[in-house]
Amino acid sequence: MKKKINSEHFSIFNHLLRWTFLTLPIALTIGSMVAFFLWLLNKAIFFKFSHSWLLYLLPFAGLVIHFLYKLWGKSSEKGNNLIMEEIHEPGGGVPARMGPLVLITTVMTHLFGGSAGREGTAVQIGGSLAQLFGNWFKLKPDDMRTILTAGIAAGFGAVFGTPLTGAIFAMEVITLGRIQYDALIPCLIASVVGDLTVMAWGIHHTQYHIDFLQSNDYLFSGYLHWDIVLIGKIVIASICFGLSSYLFAEMVHGVKNVSLKLFKLTWIIPFVGGLVIIGLTFLVGKPDYLSLGVDAEYPGAVTIVSAFKAGGADFWSWLWKTIFTTITLGTGFKGGEVTPLFYIGATLGNTLANLMNAPVSLFAGLGFIAVFAGATNTPLACTIMGVELFGGEYLIFFAIACFTAYFFSGHSGIYSAQRIAIPKIFDEYFSEETSLSQAHSRRRDFLNKKIRKYTNMIKKENDHE
Repeated sequence: MKKKINSEHFSIFNHLLRWTFLTLPIALTIGSMVAFFLWLLNKAIFFKFSHSWLLYLLPFAGLVIHFLYKLWGKSSEKGNNLIMEEIHEPGGGVPARMGPLVLITTVMTHLFGGSAGREGTAVQIGGSLAQLFGNWFKLKPDDMRTILTAGIAAGFGAVFGTPLTGAIFAMEVITLGRIQYDALIPCLIASVVGDLTVMAWGIHHTQYHIDFLQSNDYLFSGYLHWDIVLIGKIVIASICFGLSSYLFAEMVHGVKNVSLKLFKLTWIIPFVGGLVIIGLTFLVGKPDYLSLGVDAEYPGAVTIVSAFKAGGADFWSWLWKTIFTTITLGTGFKGGEVTPLFYIGATLGNTLANLMNAPVSLFAGLGFIAVFAGATNTPLACTIMGVELFGGEYLIFFAIACFTAYFFSGHSGIYSAQRIAIPKIFDEYFSEETSLSQAHSRRRDFLNKKIRKYTNMIKKENDHE
């Protein structure tokens, strides 16, 4: 018995040591690349602030991005979805060109005023570098899946400065309703090392603060603060957060599909998308919904930071950002979706707080993480993100917001390759594990079948009469 225990623990030690040595160089490289990307992105955004005329070149930037991917990108065009597909079913692999290509094109998108994020870029840098190192190490398919997942963790943890969230996000985002615990140690090491590497390069992340103080009315002798009215308001707001997640995901996919139907020559799509963004900026009358939305271009601009204060967002700021970002990404510009989702959630939280007479900074923080949770189907990771960004004293509120938004976003999401292991509701079109895109097709076919059945039934009744 003692021999068996010693043997098992020796194997565990070997396993941990192996994955530590495999993951360390990958995470250090990813962290360094993400640090360079964040530095370059910051320079591009502030250069755009001082040269507002660059927005008029956005359509031409879209053309350059399109042809870069046409000539050089190949399968890289799939972005995050390609990494997920490779984790589920290894095929052609994640090309090494994906990382530098998405870095350059994301910086271009922001330099010329496109409304996009940065997480997609960091994750793709992580995935492409993980694949490259995995090939060098001659990893087996199962180990390659694990190292790709760790690459996602390193990229995500590094770009937002949330290492624990990065590890959990990577394990949770691959499959809806199931966490890939077999990748736990590599993901945790990769995310922590990636974040530390970014800090070592002197890159700092934006700080957010919730200044809400909880009521002294509590239950269980002070163990758990409990404000029933506030909880009710949070549930209502979280339903709205989930619906806005659904709207965002459907609009991104919808813009892509409509664009492909309208224009047979695909190079026209990003050019027209750039023109639409220019037109919308004139319509709104201010540049607040361009770029990341983290830094203010001018005093009084609506940003994620300003949304944490009363009067820091307009009533429809969340909707405008949804429109700007879905058009930008849906017409072929590059970048991530997550930072715009933070913006949408924070500004929607600001609006709902005013409508419901609730704490503004608290609701902005809840929207910040909950809209992201709904759009990516990662409620646990987003709950932890709330703790890492805002503090643990609001944990119960974070959990309520993220899990409520998760359910009310339905079976939608920004990652169409995400698999459904355990559906949010059980119905005929979830008969076996499918991707979100396959589930959508099945649901559409299922509903069309019901409509045809109902129509035929009515027709028979009319004929009988």
